[in-house]
Amino acid sequence: MLCACSGEQFKFEEPPQSPESLATRDFSASGLSSRTVDWDSKFEDAQVDEVESTLKEALSLNYEEARALLGRLEYQRGNYDAALQVFQGIDIRGLTPRMTRAIVGRTRPRRTRTKADNAAPGMMSMHSVSLLLEAILLKAKSMEELGLYVEAAKECKIILDTVESALPNGMSEGIAEDCKLQDMFHKALELLPYLWTKAGFLDEAINAYRRALIKPWNLDPQRLAGVQKNLAATLLYSGVEASLPPQLQVWGPTTPKNNTEEAILLLLILMRKVAFREIKWDPEIMDHLTYALSITGQMELLADHVEQVLPGIYNRAERWYFLALCYSAVGQNETALNLLRKIAGCSEENKKPHFPSFLLGAKLCSQDPNHAHRGINFARKVIDLAADQNEHFISQAHKFLGACYGNAARVSALDSDRILYQQDSLSSLNHAALNGKEDPEVMFSLGLENALQRNLDRAFDNTMMYSDMVAGSSGKGWKLLALVLSAEQRFNDAETMVDFALDEAGTMDQLELLRLKAVLQIAQEQPKQAIETFRILLAMIQGQRELQAKNFDQAKYVVSKELAERKLEMTAWQDLASVYTKLGSWPDAEICVDKAKSIEFYSPRCWHTTGMLCEAQSLYKEALVSFSVSLSIEPDHVPSIVSIAEVLMKLGSQQLPIARSLLMNAVRLEPTNHQAWLNLGLVSKMEGSLQQAADYFQAAYELKLSAPVQSFA
Repeated sequence: MLCACSGEQFKFEEPPQSPESLATRDFSASGLSSRTVDWDSKFEDAQVDEVESTLKEALSLNYEEARALLGRLEYQRGNYDAALQVFQGIDIRGLTPRMTRAIVGRTRPRRTRTKADNAAPGMMSMHSVSLLLEAILLKAKSMEELGLYVEAAKECKIILDTVESALPNGMSEGIAEDCKLQDMFHKALELLPYLWTKAGFLDEAINAYRRALIKPWNLDPQRLAGVQKNLAATLLYSGVEASLPPQLQVWGPTTPKNNTEEAILLLLILMRKVAFREIKWDPEIMDHLTYALSITGQMELLADHVEQVLPGIYNRAERWYFLALCYSAVGQNETALNLLRKIAGCSEENKKPHFPSFLLGAKLCSQDPNHAHRGINFARKVIDLAADQNEHFISQAHKFLGACYGNAARVSALDSDRILYQQDSLSSLNHAALNGKEDPEVMFSLGLENALQRNLDRAFDNTMMYSDMVAGSSGKGWKLLALVLSAEQRFNDAETMVDFALDEAGTMDQLELLRLKAVLQIAQEQPKQAIETFRILLAMIQGQRELQAKNFDQAKYVVSKELAERKLEMTAWQDLASVYTKLGSWPDAEICVDKAKSIEFYSPRCWHTTGMLCEAQSLYKEALVSFSVSLSIEPDHVPSIVSIAEVLMKLGSQQLPIARSLLMNAVRLEPTNHQAWLNLGLVSKMEGSLQQAADYFQAAYELKLSAPVQSFA
């Protein structure tokens, strides 16, 4: 009781839970009063008045202060109902003006304070103000414990309104020396947004967080960081769009335009504080920042902040893995693989293997034939480490292993190795399909590999199973189905499939499917329809670009999508150039080629298309120059190799050995290229090797019958 009446503070965040109450226990004010008051089991107003009278006589307290002390004792014992009844008897609204005047007068700088201010009649002491603010705070906490969150928030807001009206420019540092007003106010600042959140009023919670941050309230760095972090989390996950009010939009065009931008700004400030050791490391800050930058596509910025994290927080393997994830997300797979190779290198061989890094390495290598053998090593490590772990990881490892074996087969120089890798690829993918029956991507990979190996019936069945598993919602599934049908020379069915998929696909998938439809129309010798389809495709791409320009603040987050659209636009102009070349419309073909080059000048296909246009006009020297430029950009560009051989064949029999050498190289690089086999047959026929020519023609014919209108890969 002495402690309670002396104004000594206590921690109320975790009040002791006790069923006993001052209303049900005998209370003795020994040392304060010679009287002993008996308490009945039932809490009655008469008893409250009696205790108030005791406290007033012993400590010369007024009515409100006595109730504040009594309510504090009830709250301390966990008697929230009793505490609330006591606090309800305090006339908070009537006391608020006096409390405001007291704060203004008592917190004025000493050199400007007059004797009249110090001795102003009726002015509360700072101790009394703190006691009453504490009573309001405990009243709000009691309501919170009873589930009255909205009422608690309104009570808590009274504290903020009272202090802010007295200190409109914030709180000076000297206040903490005089009283415990600052501590009560800080607790109210933190409690108010929490109460609004519990009540479900997230917009009010966001406003409360902002209110705590816009003025200097002397929050210590760690406490201030907690408010900033909680505001960022609420902005990110609340689902309520709460744009900054006009009075806070003071940064002009750099003002955050939505919740996500404001959250990112707060989290970047916190990361800077962590870097300068102004606050302790908090993993939740990095978690929130990772999410925010991921959904906005700013993974390079995230990588920069991962690199700025002080040593000792992440070990080397974790840091490199985190960075690899960031760089792979923005398409910098080479950088990501270099980091993953460090984890698998000799510097980490004596440490515990980092399983996720090997799995990510296998995935990235499966996407690039040039890293096929490294991907095989990564996938085998995953299989060895996952022997006693979840079967899901084993299935994923076999999926990536199968894809890497397939890529290795396509870049292999020896037929024996190619056949072996193809068998291993199908074996691994079938193993993955058995262990991962619920993973549609495994079935898609199996269908793709069967298609690449020209097992068209199996490819069709696998792709149909994949479409059923994803309920027909995947554009790449429809595209693969259409390509398999085109490989079976069922062009009309393939076009029907594409038309059906166009109604179900997203924007980017629609663009790719439109291009496929145009190519199918070319294969059916319908150039006019193909030109019209290309026109629609290019108009849609232009419309997407204009829409992104209007919403530039959002468009900057979809760089990868924008690059994909530009690449697709370039491919469409190249296809159009080929159509006009076949129709003999040279000026239109040249315009299309120039359009394609304006998008990407150093594209091997652009220069190959230029060469085809020159060859169609019998400009063989110019064609050879264009094909040579294409090969200087990509030495293994098979269409350019075959086209150079065709031009050399037209220049006379003296060039046949060179043409044969080029075509043999083309067949080595792409064994299923029927054009290369056809030209090899023509070379053999011109050289007089008729039996060999017949074999080459037979191979070209069979490959032609199973050739899709576009590459499966």
